[in-house]
Amino acid sequence: MKALSRVHITPHMHWDREWYFTTEASRILLVNNMEEILSRLEQDPEYPCFVLDGQTAILEDYFAVVPENRSRVKRLVEAGKLIIGPWYTQTDTTIVSGESILRNLMYGMRDSRAFGEPMMIGYLPDSFGMSGQLPHIFNGFGITRAMFWRGCSERHGSDKTEFLWQSEEGSEVVAQVLPLGYAIGKYLPADEAGLRKRLDSYFEVLEKASLTKEILLPNGHDQMPLQQNIYDVIATLRDIYPQREFVMGRFEAVFERIEQQRERLDTLKGEFNDGKYMRVHRTIGSTRMDIKIAHARIENKIVNLLEPLKAIAWRLGFKYHHGLMEKMWKEILKNHAHDSIGCCCSDKVHREIMTRFELAEDMADNLLNFTQRKIVDAMPAGEGDKLVCFNLLPYPRQDVINTTLRIRASQFSLRDSAGNAVAYFIRAAREIDPGLVDRQIVHYGNYEPFMEYDIQLYQALPAMGYVTLTVVPETGLQKTPPAYTDALLENSFWRIDINPNGTLKMRDKQTGLVYDQVLTLEDGSDDGDEYDYSPSRDEWIIASTEGEHQVSVIHEGWQSTAVLRVTLAVPQDLAQRARREASGRIDAECRVTLAHHQRRVDVDIIVDNDADDHRLRVLIPTPFNSDSVLCDTQFGAIERPVKDSAMQHWQQEGWKEAPVPVWNFLNYCALESKRQGLALFSEGLREVEIVGEQQRTFALTLFRAVGLLGKEDLLLRPGRPSGIKMPVPDSQMRSKLHCRFSLYSYTGTAASAGVAQQARAWLTPVQCYNKIPWNAMKLNDAPVTTPLQYSLMTMSPVACQLSALKKAEDDEALIVRVFNPSHNEACAARIAFTSPVLRMQETDMNEAVYSKDIFETATTGLLKPGQSRTFKIILTS
Repeated sequence: MKALSRVHITPHMHWDREWYFTTEASRILLVNNMEEILSRLEQDPEYPCFVLDGQTAILEDYFAVVPENRSRVKRLVEAGKLIIGPWYTQTDTTIVSGESILRNLMYGMRDSRAFGEPMMIGYLPDSFGMSGQLPHIFNGFGITRAMFWRGCSERHGSDKTEFLWQSEEGSEVVAQVLPLGYAIGKYLPADEAGLRKRLDSYFEVLEKASLTKEILLPNGHDQMPLQQNIYDVIATLRDIYPQREFVMGRFEAVFERIEQQRERLDTLKGEFNDGKYMRVHRTIGSTRMDIKIAHARIENKIVNLLEPLKAIAWRLGFKYHHGLMEKMWKEILKNHAHDSIGCCCSDKVHREIMTRFELAEDMADNLLNFTQRKIVDAMPAGEGDKLVCFNLLPYPRQDVINTTLRIRASQFSLRDSAGNAVAYFIRAAREIDPGLVDRQIVHYGNYEPFMEYDIQLYQALPAMGYVTLTVVPETGLQKTPPAYTDALLENSFWRIDINPNGTLKMRDKQTGLVYDQVLTLEDGSDDGDEYDYSPSRDEWIIASTEGEHQVSVIHEGWQSTAVLRVTLAVPQDLAQRARREASGRIDAECRVTLAHHQRRVDVDIIVDNDADDHRLRVLIPTPFNSDSVLCDTQFGAIERPVKDSAMQHWQQEGWKEAPVPVWNFLNYCALESKRQGLALFSEGLREVEIVGEQQRTFALTLFRAVGLLGKEDLLLRPGRPSGIKMPVPDSQMRSKLHCRFSLYSYTGTAASAGVAQQARAWLTPVQCYNKIPWNAMKLNDAPVTTPLQYSLMTMSPVACQLSALKKAEDDEALIVRVFNPSHNEACAARIAFTSPVLRMQETDMNEAVYSKDIFETATTGLLKPGQSRTFKIILTS
């Protein structure tokens, strides 16, 4: 008789490094569990394998306290019994960037290969939804199989758990969904009654959903020790379910069986974020916005600023410091685990997460400063101090630069390489003690003070390089603010006026389009938890148009800033909201900056919250009627609907959570119609909904304030709590929060207008280094001489986008990764270097060369929408 199914039992443990417990609490359990696992694998030749949750951070935590067991682990990995990798940590896939996901795999695979071969499965058993670009990233590391739990439903095109999953540009993996999760085989009872009670209903669901009848019964759970009596359990299973075959082994055996029936599999494309059968926590992107903002800022600082600067320095003759870069990356990758960056943790864990971010940012800031100093210190001495401005974009730019310089003089001038005076504007000036510059000055009795100036200039800069200005103690060319109009703010692109209710009316002077009631703050209830937003059943929406506001304007040399101060009375808690009382308070200071020569409108909002259980969003109405919103994702972009028809019947269909059309993006989202559009750039504010009667208003979440890690019976998520019901008072966000975003209008498509490049430009500010004769920390002279002006490479400011520029991990070469940010147009990129290219080879994402061709020109070829390509480039010395 043919078996109903073949049931594959795979021993594993899902390992949250931290959650409602700390990393140190889990480390103690890890030491205990690992000894049991290693001993069983060593002593029982019949016990086939154990899967260590697909992440090498477990081993890093373990070896920090049990280093003597490295050889035991290595023997078991080499024997194929202990299954490790391919990840460093169990990453989130919707909130973190493509480079972060890629580095997670890169470091995980490198760590794994120190012991043996990694598990070549894109294993993400608990992440909250799947990015549609994961097949592309997996294929970039030679991974052709994926296993996950959350986000899939028949709405994606199949009701089966095995299918071929493709990213937009055609990368493909064989996918195996865990329809009932990774823990259905946890603590299996050994008696017939217990097994039948557990598994009868499970087998019915699993076999109905399986096309191949190759069924997974993962034997493990969160922090679960190895099940010692598993042989007894399997013997009982064979007795009571003779119509099924039970085997114990690796996940790979399941995929081998599925791949034998490849021609029967459906092909699906795109992301998986439906909460019909399992919770995906679609609004987790706005929990603990202080942590989310820190994450995005540091992520951008490393990828957009530090790595390109280190690449420039390496080409000029300095060390790249791979070890420092890896330590920095691993600090933030620890925070990218799905619970950690989702911020569904205890307050204590969130403090540890922020500490890691602070450490990584401190490393990044100091390495940025050190690298700039090494470059500038190696320049010819010349006369006067230096102000060196670094542009870390791959195309020339002319920007307003706000920086600080120090000089022992009451006046100064800036001069370019030709000796011409460069205009500047002094934003602020203050006297500082010389001991703050270099305590050796005071040690030798010199107490003459320094002046520190915050200045502004408007300077043309070369692509991926720098220019040097000389700082001379003489009368300088100071810029005065231009005459201003009766508008609140105005330049050649925009006229911005203040409405009586404190919102903005913005007119695009080139198209005539008007954006009215911009920057309305909308406060509503949040009866949810750290996983999910959910409104109160007694909702009361309050808008800043009902509050008090004040406005002032600051005019500077090349930009003007309107300062809007808003006070909003809000309910203190959910009980007050139900009674329509409002003794709580939100104070917001909105700084709207318009540079005189730029299309972008920059907004900084400092919010001071003094209330609980609510959500604050900023509304940006547009004149565009659109059925979809364009959101950037890892190495590409995706159009998402502004409405979801399932919202009309999700409760009747028994969804685990409502399919609210609230979307995560990374750096930008856009609404457009009839060849006109408005893009919203953001740093860390990565959750947006399109709202209003005509669905054409951006609602950008500034923060959610909640008091419980998990909560039951939410309006938008009925049933049990997610996680556990633990108080988390810090998640009420009773503090000041600094939020940044920017608005950019364009004509044509987002791709033809270079919206992705404009977003990266906003996230990549010009870096400046002021060299003076004193330094707190002394360095010996480097054995190299650097030029006063330099450019490494150029690309077009439209079409293909630079993703990464760094030194190769294991070779004396540059790594350049580019991608097509469009969702529907092909593009090519020509990378022009200032030094001749000796060799340009294409690599995978792990920097392994698979093209031996030598290209005569640095041209990437045509990239499909959402495709990235990585190149190893050797330049002449």
